[in-house]
Amino acid sequence: MLNRETAAQTDSPVAAVRAFNRFYTKKLGVLDQHLMQSPFSLSEARVIYELAQRGTVVAKQIGAELGLDPGYLSRIVLSFEDKGLITRTLLPSDRRQQQLALTAKGRQAFAKLDRSSENGVATMLQALDHGARDRLVGAMRTIEQILEPATPARPAFLLRSHRPGDIGWVISRHGAIYAQEYGWDISFEALVAEIGAQFIKSFDPTCEHCWIAEIDGEPVGSIFLVKSTDEVAKLRLLLVEKKARGLGVGRALVEQCIRFAREKNCKTIVLWTQSILVAARDIYRRAGFHLTAEEPHRSFGVDLVGETWEMKL
Repeated sequence: MLNRETAAQTDSPVAAVRAFNRFYTKKLGVLDQHLMQSPFSLSEARVIYELAQRGTVVAKQIGAELGLDPGYLSRIVLSFEDKGLITRTLLPSDRRQQQLALTAKGRQAFAKLDRSSENGVATMLQALDHGARDRLVGAMRTIEQILEPATPARPAFLLRSHRPGDIGWVISRHGAIYAQEYGWDISFEALVAEIGAQFIKSFDPTCEHCWIAEIDGEPVGSIFLVKSTDEVAKLRLLLVEKKARGLGVGRALVEQCIRFAREKNCKTIVLWTQSILVAARDIYRRAGFHLTAEEPHRSFGVDLVGETWEMKL
């Protein structure tokens, strides 16, 4: 019989979860030195699986999502490269980061591992009758749903060219958002109004454009690309509504400007922003812009540090 202390430990939710983890990992054989009689450890197999699903991925991102120690991930990456399973290239927008991708040999290794894993699970399930298999799969789904509830689908957005009325919306939302979030006074709205009016008056569709981001027909973002010289374009008035942030709207707007500028044979894109606009600065940096100048100034009722960013095309 179990003594009182042992019984209490068995009844503990923490003890129950830990016991299940030990049982299940042993059942699948992942505590062996290699996974499914393959040459890969469990962590190595997880990295290969992610690379196979994504095609190309930043090393830092895959490490964070898999919960791998950076040093351990680095050793895995070096081992894979030595075996000819992956390629490593520097990320164009941040040369401190590396992009990983499977080689043909790496894809072959993944295919073999995937087949071995599928066969191993199939063998385990064959020992169960139909009802037991259904209960097992249902229990697994229940565990997954409880530990990681499904998140609502991210709303889709589209980018379109400006229409009558859009420039007024851009002016109004810039004035309201920057007043609410940064305390800027109405002189900023006046500046945006001047930029918007000039865009309408001198709009040259051969080298200039405005894009509006929409979700379900509602504008949630904007950006302008205007002519500075014959070879230089200027990016202006990037804006993303608070409810649309985190969806990739800002990145998509900036990338659209870059594609348009390249199509029009521009040599350089420049922009002016402020040091406190952290999210926008991160988008510019990741897109390939570089900070070229900065200068303190007082505008819109506050002290700011203006920054000039540039991107060679």
